[in-house]
Amino acid sequence: MTAPAPALPSPPVPLTVATVNVNGIRAAVRRGMGAWLAERDPDVLCLQEVRAPDEVLGQVLDEALGAGWHIAHREPTDAGTKGRAGVAVVTRLPVGEQRTSLDPRFDGAGRWVELDVQTDAGTVTVVSVYVHTGEADTPRQDEKYAFLDAMTARMAELRASGRHALVCGDLNVAHRNEDIKNWKGNLKKAGFLPEERAYYDRWFDELGWVDVVRALHPGVEGPYSWWSWRGQAFDRDTGWRIDVHLATPELAALARTAVVDRAPTYAERFSDHAPVVVAFG
Repeated sequence: MTAPAPALPSPPVPLTVATVNVNGIRAAVRRGMGAWLAERDPDVLCLQEVRAPDEVLGQVLDEALGAGWHIAHREPTDAGTKGRAGVAVVTRLPVGEQRTSLDPRFDGAGRWVELDVQTDAGTVTVVSVYVHTGEADTPRQDEKYAFLDAMTARMAELRASGRHALVCGDLNVAHRNEDIKNWKGNLKKAGFLPEERAYYDRWFDELGWVDVVRALHPGVEGPYSWWSWRGQAFDRDTGWRIDVHLATPELAALARTAVVDRAPTYAERFSDHAPVVVAFG
């Protein structure tokens, strides 16, 4: 078993972590992602739906912020997945081990990657995860549950290891009514099914993980992180909160702020998801 990470002192060195589903890194860059990245310059960046090879991702980071990034990137290799999925954790901080296997069944799906990030305050295992949308009462939904089962097993292992860990990404599941604007209209649809929402309950109540954004924004609607490209969803803030930072409790206790970098206007969006940024320390 991996030795537990050393305890984080108080206060730790500040650490800023951003997560965003880019819906294709090349498309996001064309729409202006580079300007956001240069302004934010997070210590750790988690990406979902990269949809590009390592060299393209590296080029994007170099052009926005200069060289020196460590990239842990899991590209999809399953048949029919080229140009889809892909997750990454990138950082300029020193790094340790990288792990890309959640479960052999999903090794080619490009949905899970872990990177041990070394800070002056200790080691933090950072995960970037992408859970596909699913569709109620179909084999696609069965696959989604199987992936969430595998996620749950790995999250239990991370908690048992004693290490500090942060799971970031697009889960395509809203937990509670306040996490989705039109919750009444989605009660029987993938993304808000009782069986999906129950996974959050298990992660929080049984395994002890903490939803950092909700902990810092208790009882409020949202803050939403996804809005459909179609219609007036963005302008009316008819959104979903499905992009998360789930932390082990000791790490979650150090979170100071959680912000959704919502674009000022529809035209300025670089993805249908907005980045979610958490500052620790």
